[in-house]
Amino acid sequence: MSTESYTITSLTSKGMGLAHAADGPVYVPFALPGETVAVARVGNEGTVISYGPPSPDRIQPACRHFGPEGKGGTCGGCSLQHQAKPAYNAYKRDLLINALKSKGIDAPVGDLIEAQPHQRRRLVFTVRRPEKALVIGINQAETHHVVPVEECPIASDGLISRLDALHTIARATGHDMFRITVTETLTGLDISMDGLRSGLDDRQRRAVTEAVIGLQGIARVSANGEIVVEPHKPQLDFEGAHVILPPGGFTQATREAEEAMAKLAIEHIGKAKRVADLFAGIGTFALRIGRKTSVHAVESEERAVKALDQAARMTQGLKPVTVERRDLFRRPMTPQELKVYDAVIFDPPRAGAEAQSAELARSKVKRIVAVSCNPLTLARDLAILTKGGYRIKSVIPVDQFLWSPHVEAVALLEK
Repeated sequence: MSTESYTITSLTSKGMGLAHAADGPVYVPFALPGETVAVARVGNEGTVISYGPPSPDRIQPACRHFGPEGKGGTCGGCSLQHQAKPAYNAYKRDLLINALKSKGIDAPVGDLIEAQPHQRRRLVFTVRRPEKALVIGINQAETHHVVPVEECPIASDGLISRLDALHTIARATGHDMFRITVTETLTGLDISMDGLRSGLDDRQRRAVTEAVIGLQGIARVSANGEIVVEPHKPQLDFEGAHVILPPGGFTQATREAEEAMAKLAIEHIGKAKRVADLFAGIGTFALRIGRKTSVHAVESEERAVKALDQAARMTQGLKPVTVERRDLFRRPMTPQELKVYDAVIFDPPRAGAEAQSAELARSKVKRIVAVSCNPLTLARDLAILTKGGYRIKSVIPVDQFLWSPHVEAVALLEK
């Protein structure tokens, strides 16, 4: 280990300060461009010992768990609480611009749709019992150390105010190490426990059930994908369509970002009479689109397909909404299948939609709306589509994961 001083030139795609040394790049967490920092260096990573004059973009973090001075360790959930909003917004937008440029794409990128504190309705916690006391928190970045969370400025009040309930339920399992995904729904918290090595035996299931019965505001608790107790069906509202969230099911992390992306998608499809929604999940876009036009939703996960189909059948006033269970990575929709659609929306996992984009590039679909949580795979997919004759009309960055180096995007393409 050596101690050296460096001037930070920029932020990396992971939100770390980047400096240049004679032997290569040095990555420094919690440093901002323009700052000179003294770091303890191991390999190409540095830990800040002291700062020179602070950047004018440096602000006071919103959370006691953030940064080198974080209480009990540095929570790995945020990396950019110390950066002022104008610079932060520009950084997020540049992540998208730089990813597109890496594929030779010069496209119009709009202003960032901002995230605000206390909007996150979905968080993943780590549970550990290092000694007698059970700890619920978030891992310090790139370590197994769990930082006990006592506050969280990104989380909704309805979620973070129930940490006591999470402790009660976690203790009832009798397990020492697992994850808890908590989602705030219309009917209460949906709590999904994963990584329980031996599952729950009958005694543990009874203990969890008794704990939940004694609490208020818990919709469901599941363990390793199986329902343990369900006082209420956990429901989400997609513009009047109530969807029952499957155990461990995916939903957007904030309602505000979800609604912003859906609004853009609906505007982009215009007057399309038939729409295909690919990688449709539980119907985030399909059920909203169904208010104005017919839509065919394609998704590989069985529980998500069933939840979407049930919601469509139970919601009045929708145009025809059909569903199909299909693995679009292995069996993408072909140009022949796509020819009946005026517009296509796709919102794949972080891996992107390479195979499906190749088929879309050969199609005659007039409009494509590409939604992505990964600028790099989005850039790759857009490059495939532009080579197939599509023109990128707009790309809008959407901030859903506040103070993190992650950014969503909604792109419109036309042929």
